[in-house]
Amino acid sequence: MGSSYWRNGPVLNNAISGVDEALWDIKGKLANMPVYDLLGGKCRQGAAVYRHVDGATPEEVENNVRKYMEQGYRYVRCQQGVYGGNMTMGGNMLGSAGKQFHLTENPPIGAYFDPKQYMKNTYKLFDHLRSSLGFEIELLHDVHERLAPIDAVRFAKEMEQYRLFFLEDILAPEQIGWFKMVRSQSATPIAMGELFNNPLEWEGLVTGRMIDFIRIHISQIGGITPARKVAALCEPFGVRTAWHGPNDITPAGVAAHLHLDLATSNFGIQEFVGFTEQEKEVFPGCPEVRDGYLYPNDKPGLGIDIDEEAAKKYPCTYHENRWLWARLPDGTSVRA
Repeated sequence: MGSSYWRNGPVLNNAISGVDEALWDIKGKLANMPVYDLLGGKCRQGAAVYRHVDGATPEEVENNVRKYMEQGYRYVRCQQGVYGGNMTMGGNMLGSAGKQFHLTENPPIGAYFDPKQYMKNTYKLFDHLRSSLGFEIELLHDVHERLAPIDAVRFAKEMEQYRLFFLEDILAPEQIGWFKMVRSQSATPIAMGELFNNPLEWEGLVTGRMIDFIRIHISQIGGITPARKVAALCEPFGVRTAWHGPNDITPAGVAAHLHLDLATSNFGIQEFVGFTEQEKEVFPGCPEVRDGYLYPNDKPGLGIDIDEEAAKKYPCTYHENRWLWARLPDGTSVRA
């Protein structure tokens, strides 16, 4: 349905986003200006990014953090066992600490997650990281909306001692009323927003100063145009941007993030998963990361193109989706 009467959602918004970002790119090329200049000009030379690390043990996570530190990164998101459970779709049903989950008889195949075990393991992880790495490196963590609200309150309080740069997605969008309790009991910086579609979902969190970083997925809200408005809304309330940058967006999407990052005064941090060699081949002009900062190439528009001949070398192929919704030990299906 094409009528603007119908409320927006992620499918419609992603289609709108593609058009919106393409129009900004075209406008920049017509004006012979980078998009960041169309947005008002640079506030900074490069955008600080954070990388992801995981591991089966605290020691493995530490080693992976050190690898990024050696490359000049100063912000790292740390997880143990993906989001703290067993993501192997069955197998030995071991959690991230190597302990057997207390499952029911004949457990369904799936990824398992024990909230209490996850919280205890995460405290141990960050105890180890801060003891071994100190407090100079900025550490982040993603809950992925898997905790019950009152457990999320307790978790934010306990994590305060580790001085996180931010704690991500501690509550699900339908539980935003609990953010007031989280804020009243903890000074842990909170980031939220990658599942939001509509301004009414984030407006109260921003104006109520319930979050510190807005993590909206730009292609899920309609592109660069609405993202500018979100950043402008956030600025007077002290909320910084941390646009969602997962591994399922193209380098063109990363370029759109970067131009916003450079032109937004209340920029906070940019999630970045890097580019494969194939992506660099198909998308000439990929932004470059140097010493922990992401830089544009300063060409007109978004500064990135697509090589359709190169793309033909990498046809889309179907593969089984191994990312299942996690289950609690009794088999209840919870969030992915």
